[in-house]
Amino acid sequence: MVVAGDLFDSPSPDRGVVSKGCAAIGRLGVPVYVIPGNHDHGGPGGPWEQPFFRQEHDALAPNLHVLLTPMPVAVGSAVLFPCPLLRRHESEDLTAWLRHPGDLLTAFAHNARIILAHGSIQGFVGTAGDDDGAAVNQLDLLALDPAHWDYVALGDWHGCKEISQNAWYSGTPEPDRFPRGIDYRAGQVLVVTAERGRPPVVKPVATGGIAWHVLEHHFQTDEDLSLLEAEYAHRIADRVGKDAVRLEVAGALGIQALDRLESLLATWQSRLLRCDRRGHVALSATEADIILLTERTGDPLTARIATLLHERLDDPARRDVAEVALRELHLAIAAER
Repeated sequence: MVVAGDLFDSPSPDRGVVSKGCAAIGRLGVPVYVIPGNHDHGGPGGPWEQPFFRQEHDALAPNLHVLLTPMPVAVGSAVLFPCPLLRRHESEDLTAWLRHPGDLLTAFAHNARIILAHGSIQGFVGTAGDDDGAAVNQLDLLALDPAHWDYVALGDWHGCKEISQNAWYSGTPEPDRFPRGIDYRAGQVLVVTAERGRPPVVKPVATGGIAWHVLEHHFQTDEDLSLLEAEYAHRIADRVGKDAVRLEVAGALGIQALDRLESLLATWQSRLLRCDRRGHVALSATEADIILLTERTGDPLTARIATLLHERLDDPARRDVAEVALRELHLAIAAER
């Protein structure tokens, strides 16, 4: 197994994360080869030489091999050519040492040659990781002779992405964000069959356990709320603690429907790993809402207040406060019934 950087999300990961990570790797029962990435760089202050990591590595994960030097590593019928990041931001292309390999490949005439590199690809639309727009950690694969290399395992981009026939980002094995587009695939690993001089066979395998959903809804009538409920039920059903949702809403609802929406959101937030709400749903009081609040013959003060608040919904400067006040008034009256 190879990991093309960012095994850890920080140069100083929590001790519990280090222990759990090493224990999980140790249970795999196969050799695991890792290069440092921009989050867990291999320079001073990185995790790899810290005493606690060395302790847990030796005790729990003797099968873990951290490749800190750009030199070939023979692994069975393959040979790895690591391009480790020794600091978070690197201005030089770390694959440059492989552009003119010369005698470097002589001893590996029949081995599958696999490059491990971490960074963004020159010419790839969008940057690969978290340093958006920064001209750092750039990899120029076009400068490498494709006849020399059988597969390039890339790290940094969080989605599974084919750059060329023999160069792929595997992405993160667990999704860690909402999809950035319809072609953004995360929560996978790649099973690659590489042979010397042959195109690799690459098979994505789903590994993610967390589902990330984007729900978009524009309310035109109160009945539209049932459509949102149905979509949530279709996507998440009765799962608890296994989903993240970004809810993007717009439009308007009546007072009772708005109260129902807030109640639904409170329930969903308790069941979801994460619930992000974006947008605003305006108050558009229905006839039934207005009658309930303004035609209270036994309570003329409340009726008068409700009438004034309803009139202020047409005033942009007062609308937000009026919406809140009307809803609170509606809740107070509903509690009396």
